[in-house]
Amino acid sequence: LNRVKTLEDDMMETSFNRCLSTVDLTLLGVGGMVGSGLYVLTGTVAKEIAGPAVIVSFIIAGFASLLAALCYAEFGARVPKTGSAYMFTYVSVGEIWAFLIGWNVLLEYMIGGAAVARAWSGYLDSIFNHKIKNFTETHVGTWQVPFLAHYPDFLAAAILLVATAFISFGAKVSSWLNHVFSAISMGVILFILIMGFILAQPKNWSTQEGGFAPFGLSGIMAGTATCFYAFVGFDVIAASSEEARNPQRAVPRAIAFSLGLATGAYILVSMVLTLMVPWHTLDPDSALADAFYRRGYSWAGFLVAAGSICAMNTVLLSNLFSLPRIVYAMAEDGLFFQVFSRVHPRTQVPVIGIVVFGLLMALLALVFDLEALVQFLSIGTLLAYTFVAASIIILRFQQQKVEPRAPAAGCRPSPEPHEGQLKAAFEPYLEFLSDFYPGEVVTVAVVTLMVSAICLCSILAFGNTHLHLPTWSYSLLLVLFSLGFLLSLFLIWAHEQQHGTQTFQIPLVPLSPALSIILNIYLMLKLSYMTWLRFAIWLLLGLLVYFGYGIWHSKE
Repeated sequence: LNRVKTLEDDMMETSFNRCLSTVDLTLLGVGGMVGSGLYVLTGTVAKEIAGPAVIVSFIIAGFASLLAALCYAEFGARVPKTGSAYMFTYVSVGEIWAFLIGWNVLLEYMIGGAAVARAWSGYLDSIFNHKIKNFTETHVGTWQVPFLAHYPDFLAAAILLVATAFISFGAKVSSWLNHVFSAISMGVILFILIMGFILAQPKNWSTQEGGFAPFGLSGIMAGTATCFYAFVGFDVIAASSEEARNPQRAVPRAIAFSLGLATGAYILVSMVLTLMVPWHTLDPDSALADAFYRRGYSWAGFLVAAGSICAMNTVLLSNLFSLPRIVYAMAEDGLFFQVFSRVHPRTQVPVIGIVVFGLLMALLALVFDLEALVQFLSIGTLLAYTFVAASIIILRFQQQKVEPRAPAAGCRPSPEPHEGQLKAAFEPYLEFLSDFYPGEVVTVAVVTLMVSAICLCSILAFGNTHLHLPTWSYSLLLVLFSLGFLLSLFLIWAHEQQHGTQTFQIPLVPLSPALSIILNIYLMLKLSYMTWLRFAIWLLLGLLVYFGYGIWHSKE
């Protein structure tokens, strides 16, 4: 269960076509992040959760995502193989964990793609006054079943099939399509910003409208949890690192640029939105178009609609782009059905995986009610982020395989500190730790770090509400678990880590990954219990697949 993947010596060798530049990767990442969220989420959060302080929510959420993204960037540069979070976990933590991460990411991409397709068709429908919906309901009929949609959405299924066809033509075609849609979407965003700042009225942030932060700090933090999911798309960059020309440089750069651009876009658009009209009068469904309409620019609404449809197209493309690649990585390692690891000789993409999962997505979009499923999205992402952050710590303190150099004649070889061994300064005090293998103490410390983080977050999340703890035990438990967390951090830090690798490295290890872990766990515990129930069912299915197939066919 804890087998780790051994990497080949030549990591640049691949059956894929290495054709993507830094710009291509950056635009893929921006396309995955700046989707319908920019047009839908900003209005909803501003009206119902945070008020104009949604800007602060986006800044904090951007920082939290940056912590996770830097972990992905370091890994993507060191291991330029497809499979993103699955691959990173497999290299450092172990096989079963990697499989479960991959299994969750798989579901998350499928639901994500179907949800965007459904939102896309709904948006198009609302431009034509719901004619498509009424036509379908009269001619095909409706049904009332929980979890199923009220009527089959043929338009959503059709757009997914068209996108699938385009993606199977190869990475260059998908990238080119993504460029076109991203360009239109960015043009529209620029237009919104310029028009919006001309129409801005600072009095909309004044105290008579409720002030800048009407819901206080708790509103800002609740908003942060929602805004965090706006930045989910950057792992498409890590998934396509096997198609990058120079992944060691391109992957970290693309991740940094795309996150910067996306955070900037979200902050500026929410600023414009709350300055144009008072936040409490926003229409949560189509906030931007409605705001322009109320200021007397009804024609701007059409532009906004066009922009958001293009933005949804880019999200669809990036979902359909990374899903088959993660499936390919799992099949290539023998953990998933072998048929998905075939790469088409001419287009150099895993065609069978693309077609099968495109059809599955179209089926999901056709019959399922996605409100019920979208809640499920975030848990897979947060779990993947947590494991990637833990993998960074473990990998950083693992010993690298180096050929021992023969010492020159006549001189004694000087003892060099190795990764995972105690730092010389701490050896007199922590003598009992120097008997273990290099890296062994670190692995144990990472586990205790995770456990204390889970306990700490559950006390923070449920201590006063569900558990009804008296104040003294609440504070005592907080202090205890914080001490456990800090102690494991110190133990990790007291060991030597790898230095001087040529590729990008995240600063402040083990502090930054540990912060990322605790943030992600806290956000996971904030999700509803139905989400956890569905998550458990999907995990059980995954374990059946793993013990029925993966564990016997694994290449390791």
